[in-house]
Amino acid sequence: MTRTRAASPQTRAVLEALMAQPQTWRYGYDLSKETGLKSGTLYPLLMRLSDQGLLEAEWREPQQPGRPPRHAYRLTAQGVAAANALPRPDPSGLEVQPA
Repeated sequence: MTRTRAASPQTRAVLEALMAQPQTWRYGYDLSKETGLKSGTLYPLLMRLSDQGLLEAEWREPQQPGRPPRHAYRLTAQGVAAANALPRPDPSGLEVQPA
């Protein structure tokens, strides 16, 4: 029997941030600012989510000359499903399982 681990608060924060606009490419820096996660937490998490097939990742050419390319991320269909399957917090402070 396979057990699935509950999503960490950090994973939840990233998935929720990406779910605001699931088809929009987002940079790690922007996700860091939105979630408050430090780069040492965020980037390994983004790599794991990408390896699990929940995120697409691609290199984006710089918009200004002389700047390095940047990695951009967005949810896959599997990532949207996983984010939708996360238990939602209830206003009472209890978590509610999705139907």
